[in-house]
Amino acid sequence: MNRLAISATAHCLTGYAIGEVLGLIIGIALGWSTVPTIVLAVALAFVFGYSLTIVPVLRSGLAVGAALGVALAADTLSITVMEIVDNAIMLLIPGAMGAGLTWWVFWASLAVALAVAFAVTVPVNRALMRRGKGHAVVHQYHH
Repeated sequence: MNRLAISATAHCLTGYAIGEVLGLIIGIALGWSTVPTIVLAVALAFVFGYSLTIVPVLRSGLAVGAALGVALAADTLSITVMEIVDNAIMLLIPGAMGAGLTWWVFWASLAVALAVAFAVTVPVNRALMRRGKGHAVVHQYHH
C-alpha cells in the first residue's frame, strides 16, 4: 500500500508541478504580484494534474464526462493538499515569491515546497486508497 501511495502521489505531483511551475514562471516573468501569480499557478496545477489522469482513462474507452469524474475523484484532494502546503511554504520563505526566475532562492524554495508537499500528500493518498477512493478509482482503467 505504501508503494502504491508513493506512486499515486508521484503521478499526481508530476501534473501538479508542471502547472504550478508554469504558473509561477508566467506570473513572475510578467511582473505580476503574488496573488494573481498564485491564482494562475493553482489553476494550471489543477488543469495539468487532472489532464495526466484523464488522458489514460480516455484511452481505456471511458466517455469524456465519466473520465472527468474519475479524474476529479482521483486527484482533487491530493492536488488540494499539495497546493496548500506548497503555496504556504513559498509564502513563508522570505523572498521566494519576490525572487526573479534567475535567482537561486526561487528555485530552491520551489524545490523544498514541492518536496514537502509530496511528503505530506503520500499519507493522504494512502488513506484514500485504503478506503477505495482517490487513485484507487483510476487503477481499474489502467492497462
